[in-house]
Amino acid sequence: MAVDLSFFQSETAQKLRAEGREEGREEGREEGLVESRATDILILLAHRGVEVTEADRERIVGCDDLDVLGRWFTKAITATSTAEVLASTGESGTAD
Repeated sequence: MAVDLSFFQSETAQKLRAEGREEGREEGREEGLVESRATDILILLAHRGVEVTEADRERIVGCDDLDVLGRWFTKAITATSTAEVLASTGESGTAD
C-alpha cells in the first residue's frame, strides 16, 4: 500500500521546517551567549582573586537573563566580593 507523502514536500511544509530551524538557531545562539557571559564573569572574578562560593557559582551559571548577566559582568570589573556583584540586580524570581 502506497502512502501519500506529498505534504512533506509541499511549500507549506518546507516553510514550517525552515521556520523551526531558524527558531532553533536563535535559541542556540542565545543559550551560547548566556553560557559565555556566565563563564566570563567567573573568569573575571577568579582573575581578580575574588572568591566565588559554590552557591554563587550556581547562581551565576543558572541565570539565563542576558541583561542581568551583563550587569553582573560590569559589577565584577570592580567588585571585591560576589555579594557586590550579585546585590540588587532586579533579577526576577530571586530575593536580592
